[in-house]
Parts: sequence; structure tokens; C-alpha cells
Amino acid sequence: MIISDNTFWLHYYIQSARQGIRRESKKVKEKKQSAFSRLMEYAGQYKAYTYVSLILSAASAVFALFPFVYLWKIIKEVIEVMPDFSKAEAIVHNGWMAVIMALISMVLYFTALLCSHRAAFRIATNIKFKAIDHVKRLPVGSIEQMGSGKMKKIILESAAATETYLAHQLPDTANAMVTPVAIIVILFIFDWKLGLVSLIPIGIALVSMMGMMGKKMAADMKRYQDSLEDMNNEAVEYVRGMPVVKTFGQSVFTFKRFRDAISSYGKFCISYTKQARGPMVGFEVAINSTFAFLTCVALFVTRNGVIDEKFIVNFLFYVIFTPLVTTTFQKIIFMSENNMLVEDSLNRVDALLALEPLKESDNNKIIDNYDIELENVSYQYDGADKMAVSDMSITIPNGAHVAFVGPSGGGKSTTAALIARFFDVTKGSIKIGGTNIKDIPKDELNQMISYVFQNNKLLKATIRENLKMAKSDATEADMMEALHLAQCDDIIAKLPDGIDTMLGTKGIYLSGGETQRIAIARAILKDSPIVILDEATAFADPENEALVQKAFDEIGKNKTVIMIAHRLSTVRDADKIYVLSEGKVIESGTHDELLNSGSEDTGYRHMWNEYQKSITWKVGGAL
Repeated sequence: MIISDNTFWLHYYIQSARQGIRRESKKVKEKKQSAFSRLMEYAGQYKAYTYVSLILSAASAVFALFPFVYLWKIIKEVIEVMPDFSKAEAIVHNGWMAVIMALISMVLYFTALLCSHRAAFRIATNIKFKAIDHVKRLPVGSIEQMGSGKMKKIILESAAATETYLAHQLPDTANAMVTPVAIIVILFIFDWKLGLVSLIPIGIALVSMMGMMGKKMAADMKRYQDSLEDMNNEAVEYVRGMPVVKTFGQSVFTFKRFRDAISSYGKFCISYTKQARGPMVGFEVAINSTFAFLTCVALFVTRNGVIDEKFIVNFLFYVIFTPLVTTTFQKIIFMSENNMLVEDSLNRVDALLALEPLKESDNNKIIDNYDIELENVSYQYDGADKMAVSDMSITIPNGAHVAFVGPSGGGKSTTAALIARFFDVTKGSIKIGGTNIKDIPKDELNQMISYVFQNNKLLKATIRENLKMAKSDATEADMMEALHLAQCDDIIAKLPDGIDTMLGTKGIYLSGGETQRIAIARAILKDSPIVILDEATAFADPENEALVQKAFDEIGKNKTVIMIAHRLSTVRDADKIYVLSEGKVIESGTHDELLNSGSEDTGYRHMWNEYQKSITWKVGGAL
């Protein structure tokens, strides 16, 4: 659903984005929560599963170290009895103990994953439910400015990211956090000198690792996700528009935006990589140099040619054991990255949830007529220099047919959106039947107004299902009558399954004009007393335009109709025409009145003359 007044949507997008940023920043300042704490808010009764998963995963990490201890015991015994290996009586026992400890570790980890998956699925589902429930309560303006694609990405992909994090990465995080502590304890138990030496590269690695974490890297991760999202959006738009691009020979020009998005993404990745290069090199060198440090100590201890059997056994244990440190710290690096991804996903969900539904008054009044009155209405987009609608006062009697015309950016669609309460006025009031629309329940106001958009959307469903969106209890006769009045008989006749024909994917695709007529049939079926037509013939070919115009005549019977149009031929029969420019009404009257009283250079008369010239234009010049 794209409203024709581009300025309206541009300003609204900027406004909402700024408000979302402010809300998000305020939320962060007020509530310094970790990603885990924020996820637990969605867990409900499944929170215990997450905690059990963390405990079991941590226990698994501890038990996973015992096989190394028993391996050390085997090596120690072998060295002590050399060369008479028959005296090694505990090898089998220690071997079985190593196997048992490994099995216990595996069982604990598997059980931890079962618990984490159960919690993860529920939490991801709760995030989706909460987001969708919030979206249902948002005004149309908020939904339009964010876009269905972005909303889908936030709801589905963000939830999926949290699910993966909770199901797999969080248990691994607990495992990776406990392992270093247990390793350090074991290192000092066997030989504190070797343990101390082993801590040197670990300490260097920790310092290097901190350079790849923190607020700055989190901010960079967000910018990375934003640039990736921009590139993906441009790729989708470029592919979708390929037929048009090729037809008009604009492939080079159109590809420039896509190329610029790729270039921007590439530059960011290079910058991001260079930033992390130094700390990463330091981390990898340090964490993999434990053996080198241990070798230096061994050479120092044995410099006089005296070999201590106990030292050799411990040295071998440390050589075997310390590679675990490398693996563990690499896991922590990945965990920190995953944590930043989850935080970014949650921030995007929070930004969606921060979009505020319109407030509803408890003072609900009964509407007995449908006069529309705008009293000194003004609306200013956040950050804009001037009002989009300025001190506008208009009265539209019940049953009247009026039109809003004027240049792009004049405030036509903004005014119509305010009447439908896509958002609230900055100043003044809008009344229907003498009642402020803020005092009319949302569902009741929705039933009062049918809004036919420039680019109407039909669901990927049957025509029947699309029609029943307007009236769930509509009978077959009701739907067929609405389709007939909307000039859809030819459409239904050619479809293989009539009104039960599936539209969209794995179904039938309709032209822009045909889609518009089906949308009008839906509006006729809704039978609202107020109808707003926003450039509803914009995508119709000449043949469909004539049929759409006939459908307008039907939908407008005994209704209050507000038409927004650039094709002035569609509004010449309106009861009253309002000419809007820069958010103000500069002229009003019937078609004939405006032609007789207007200026040749400005206003409706000028627009009409220009329109008459345009319809005489011919491709290739006059014949």
C-alpha cells in the first residue's frame, strides 16, 4: 500500500526513525540489561529450562577435563614402571575411568541441549507473538513507513537468531566460561610453576581478546548488520525491477545503486577487518604459544643434564592439556560475537515494539452522522522545518463527494491519512459526526472508513478469502454482487476456479487495474459510510481505468467520498474540489467555479490547462 504523496511517507519515515532511536537510546540508558536477561523476559515458565541447561553444560565442561587427568595418571604410571610394564596395574582402571568421565560429559551436554532447545523454541515463539500482537495494534502509518519486508525480517530473523543463540550458543558459552577456571585449577594442582608459565600466554590472549569486544565493536556490529541489510534490499529491488530496467535501457544507471551498496558494504568489511586484525593476530599468536613457553621452561630445568621424572610427566601432561586452552578461548571469541548479534537482534525487536499504538479514549461516543470536520488542523513531521498541513479547516457534509488536488508534497495524502487516523494531528482536531476521532474506538473508526490505496495489496489467497477480509460473514451472493458492481465480471469469468482461484505464488497474477477492481469490490463489500480513494487509478491502463471509474461510481453511492487525484478528469464531477499546496487550501469550489475564477498561472485553472495539454501529447510527435 503506497500512498501517492511521497513527501508524506518520507517525512513520516524520518519522524518514526528518529523517535525509534530516541526511544531505544532512552531504553538503553534506563535499563542496562544483558542479552540473556532480556531474553529471559520472554521465557515465562520455561526460564527454568534455560538455567538447568547452563548448569548441566557447565558440569559437562568439568567432567570433560577428567579424562586428561586419568591420561596423565596412565603416563605417570608407565614412566614410573619402565621398563617393566607388567607392574602397571592401574592402567586399565584409569582407562575405563577416562571413558566413563567422557561418557558422563556427553550425556550431561546432550541433556543440556534438550533443555536449551525446549526453552529456545518457546522464547522465540513468544518474541514472534509479542511482535505480531504489537504490530496488530499499530496505526497503518507506522506499518507503512517501516515496510512489510523489514518487519518480516525483524520478526522472523531476529527470533531465529535468538533461537539459535539459546539452543546452541548459550550452553556452549557456559561450557566455555567454566572450562578456563577448571583448567587453571588443574594447572596449579599438578605443578604451580608450569601452571604460572602457562598463564602468561593466556593473559596476553585475554588482553588481545578485549580489543575485539566492548561497546565499540558492538556498535560496529550494528553498522555491519545495517550495511548488509541495505545491500540485500538493493539486490532484491534490482532483481525485481530487471524487466523494467532492460525495457528502458537503464541497466547502467539502475545498477549504480546496487553497486554503491555493495561498495559501501565492502568498505565497511575491510575497515572492520583492519580494526580487528591487530588484536586477532595478538590473540592467535599468544594462545598458540603455550607450548613454546613450556619448552623454554623445560630447557631451563634440564640445562645441567639432570632429568626429573616427575617434571617430565607433568611437562607431558601440560603439553597434552594446554591445547584445550586454545580451543576454549576461540569458543569465547565466537560467543562474544554471537552475543553482539543477539543484542542487535533484540534491539531491532525493541525498536519495533517502541512504535506506539494510537491512544484510545475511554469517552466513547455514539456516531449518528458522518459529517467530517477539520478544525484548524496542523501536522508537522518530526525534524521538518515547516508544517506538512497548516491550520486547515474543512467541512465535508455527509454524502458529499470531494476531491483533493494539487502538486506533489502539497499535503493531500497527509490530510487523508489524518482523517483515517493513521497518526494524530499536531494541533487542532478532526471530527466525524461531531465527535473527535480520538474518542471513537479504533475498530469502530476502521469500520467507518474504507481506504482504497494507490497500490492495493491482495493476499496470496483466493479471491473469496480476500473479499471476506472486509466482511467475514459475507454470503456468496454478497460477494458476487460486490464483484459485479466493481466491474469484475470479466475477471471472474476468465479465472479457472472463479472466486476460489488462488492469487499470487502458485496461483494467478492479476494486472494492476484488475487488482484495483478486486480491491474496490472488497471496499464495496465492507460498505463503509466514508470512502477515501488515494490515486486509485494510478496503475490502471486506459481500458481498466474506465472500468475502475465505473466501480468508483458504485462505491460512492450514498457515501461520503474523498478523492485524491492527479488526473483531473476523474474529479470534475466532485461536489467540491480543494486545491492543496504547501499544506494549505489555496482554492475550493466546483470544477466550473474554479475554472471561471482561477488564475491562468496558478491554482486549479492552471493545473487543468496543463492537464489538457498533456492528454494531447503523442509519442514521436504529432501525426
